[in-house]
Amino acid sequence: MYTYAVTMPKQACKTIFGTSLKVAAVPIIMVANALIWYFYYFGFVGDIINTAGFSNVESLTIWGISFLVLALSALFSATLLNRTKSRNTFLFYWLSVGVIFSLIPLAIDITQLNLIIIFSFFGNMYFGLGMPICFGYFATVTEARNRSRMSGITFLCVFLGFFFLSVLNINEIALNSLVLAVWKFSGFAALLLIKPEEEKVFQSSRESYISILKKRPFLLYFTSWLMFSVVNYLAIPIISNSFTKVFGSDTFMYILESVLAAGFAVVFGFLGDYVGRKRLTVTGFILLGVGYASLGLFPKSITGQWFYLIVDGIAWGAFYTIFLMTLWGDLADGRNSEKYYAIGSLPYLFSNFMLISMGSYISDLVAQSAI
Repeated sequence: MYTYAVTMPKQACKTIFGTSLKVAAVPIIMVANALIWYFYYFGFVGDIINTAGFSNVESLTIWGISFLVLALSALFSATLLNRTKSRNTFLFYWLSVGVIFSLIPLAIDITQLNLIIIFSFFGNMYFGLGMPICFGYFATVTEARNRSRMSGITFLCVFLGFFFLSVLNINEIALNSLVLAVWKFSGFAALLLIKPEEEKVFQSSRESYISILKKRPFLLYFTSWLMFSVVNYLAIPIISNSFTKVFGSDTFMYILESVLAAGFAVVFGFLGDYVGRKRLTVTGFILLGVGYASLGLFPKSITGQWFYLIVDGIAWGAFYTIFLMTLWGDLADGRNSEKYYAIGSLPYLFSNFMLISMGSYISDLVAQSAI
């Protein structure tokens, strides 16, 4: 009876994760902790920029520097990896540095323009250097047969963690700094307790960025991801204005879509391991096309608005799972995947910068029926 009680949870874990709980926990904690920290940090910096009274030019300067540094750091990260023999060692040092960096707002006044630029510069450089290696660790520990479901479960954890930190509704700079430090330290402490197995870097599997971009499968997925990201994020302000007119606020839109995306990320994660990534990608694009069509055909219909909300949330569940976490590890095919993840993240970063820099202008110029 005792043996049965012990083996049942282990079998359940292997059914859900495709591997043991310990092996599954490490990449989930590593990636989720990093993404939640950055999303909270991003919102923290955004709140300071919005409330400090900076001009539009000054705000765009801060964001422009931030996204440029983040992209360049991510691309450099894979090169940095070639100089180390262990992802584990690098990530432990990276996590410990993150705890110290999170406490910087306790020592300086980041509401000043020059200091918020410095804080944003180093924060994005820090994240850019570590995130591709986190994803590379994720791809190394997982396999093609379980990577998609692990991605879906990880994104659900990201949503739950970020939601938990957001409902705290902290406005004080010092307390937000402590939240960032405690959150980063929790990831560091968890990994110390779990003691993950060593994941060495394959020094013989180096590839240049040019050789990766020349690969037809990578180029096809990357191009479609780039076009979709730009169009989708530039359409967000237009859709947001429409939902504000109908519901009085766009907050409900973001909450509902996030909940649907988080839930369906797990569903699509399991489906991705059984029916393949390509079918889910095509399904996601079809769902988005139908959703945009409903807004264009019925721009003032509440039913059309609801239909778009549901369809868009479901589609993003597939995209977060496939394009952010799963696909680039698959395309690396056993090689070091950091460069694949670094390039694959660029459309997402670029589209977010476009949203911040041009979104308000586009929403004033383009009607919803033109989407």
